[in-house]
Order: sequence, then C-alpha cells, then structure tokens
Amino acid sequence: MGYPYDFDSPSGPVTRDELLRFLRGTIPDRRTVEAMAAVPRDQFVDPELRPFAWENRPLPIGHGQTISQPEIVGAMTAALRLSGRERVLEVGSGSGYQAAVLAELAREVVTVERIPELVARAAAILARLGYVNVEVRQAGEILGYPEGGPYEAILVAAAAPEAPEALLGQLAAGGRLVIPVGSRHEQTLMRITKGTDGRTIREDLGPCRFVPLIGRGAWP
Repeated sequence: MGYPYDFDSPSGPVTRDELLRFLRGTIPDRRTVEAMAAVPRDQFVDPELRPFAWENRPLPIGHGQTISQPEIVGAMTAALRLSGRERVLEVGSGSGYQAAVLAELAREVVTVERIPELVARAAAILARLGYVNVEVRQAGEILGYPEGGPYEAILVAAAAPEAPEALLGQLAAGGRLVIPVGSRHEQTLMRITKGTDGRTIREDLGPCRFVPLIGRGAWP
C-alpha cells in the first residue's frame, strides 16, 4: 500500500462525497471513515486551497509542513484501533486536522507541535470548531508530552529513523504507537504494540512518505 506525497500534480477539484466514497472502499474501519466525514478538512487549509481540500493528497500549510493525505490519515487512525475510551497523544499537530479526527474517536487528545505559528493556528481552528477534548501544546525538548502520559495510543505525524524510546516510554501497557520509520525520504508505517511485560510487537503497515520528525531521538 502506497501513500504518495505529491501536491504538485493536481487531479482537479473533488467533492467531499467523492472522497468519502473512496475512503469507504479503502479504509477498513467504518468508525474511522465516519469520523473523517464529521471533520471539515477545508477549514484546516488556507482559503485559496479550499477548492482542493477534498482531494486525496497532502496540501501545504506553510513552514515546510503539510496537511496529510486523507488516505494516510484514515490508515493511521484506523491502525490505532481506538474504542473511544483512550487518551491519545499526537506528535506533529500541523494543521490540527489529524487531531480533530482523533478527537471524534477518543476520550481525550493531546497534540504537540514544534512550530509556534502552527501551534497557535491549530489551537484556534480546533477551538472554533468546538473540539473541547483536544489540548494543543508547544513541543519541548523531549519528544511527545510526558507530563500527560501514559497514553493508550500515540500517533506520530512525522518520520523518524526508528521509534524513539521517549515515545515508547509514554505508551501505556497494551497501547499502540503508529509511526513512519525510515530515511528522510522514504519510510514504512509501523504499528508498535506494548505488552503488559513491556515488550513490543511491531507490524509493517506499508510504505509512506512524511516530513522528518525533529528532536532528540529522531532527526537533528
């Protein structure tokens, strides 16, 4: 399964209903698609890009970052296997779109972002849309947000050379970490499940391409 990272080759405007129809045939988890149907992706991009908001591709949000492709948002969300009771950590808030999708499926979401302008932007959009169960935080020196842990699920929206120990340490027993792992240019999406004995089970979910995760335990 591949997730192209390319917003230079537009496919033309696509409607919300067309995108959702595509996702229903691609994402195996019905609850995830329902959550994505409830989130207005067009509100998380700049006005001039809103005609393209329902295309299945990433779009730029400034500062060298993107709002992720809907298909990969759905795949990563479904891979967390959320039941609705979890406290979830997202690393890499970006636009805030992924956090909103998670908020539709989880009890509480903490999302961290290293770029101050994106922190403020994501917090403002999420507040305006009424997401009271999302807490947006400025990223610190340690990856994640250990003060709020442990978390039953962690989603990392940027790529690391390997799963950072700092994030594994914030994962509760039985919790799932979904993260792109690999080089700066090509990665594999991994699901890492932490057992009650502290051991981990790693599953390869297919190729992907993400911007690099910056911080101790990831890229400098």
